[in-house]
Amino acid sequence: MIVWQKAMDLTVLIYKITIKLPKEEIYSLTNQMRRSAVSIPSNIAEGQVRNSTKEYIQFLRIAQGSRAELETQILICQKIGYLSDVDIFDIINLTEEIGKMISSMIVKLKNKDG
Repeated sequence: MIVWQKAMDLTVLIYKITIKLPKEEIYSLTNQMRRSAVSIPSNIAEGQVRNSTKEYIQFLRIAQGSRAELETQILICQKIGYLSDVDIFDIINLTEEIGKMISSMIVKLKNKDG
């Protein structure tokens, strides 16, 4: 599944970029960003193996929430000065792309289930 693969790529990018954060952020922003990132592909995967479309949609919504959290955390890092525009450019674009893909999947699943 392409959206899952992109979410996995995003998670790797987040692990790499959070190395740049100050050590005092290890238990706050760093940890929270990594947890949010891991949650996206994890919930996509968990939803896919569920036995109902309704449950799948719910897990996709959770993934979408984690994606929004992550995007917010990235922007906080930028505003604080931990990350530059260059640092976050690809990450923000990928989070937006994943968000659109998840939204599209939800719509298609709703239409399929009637």
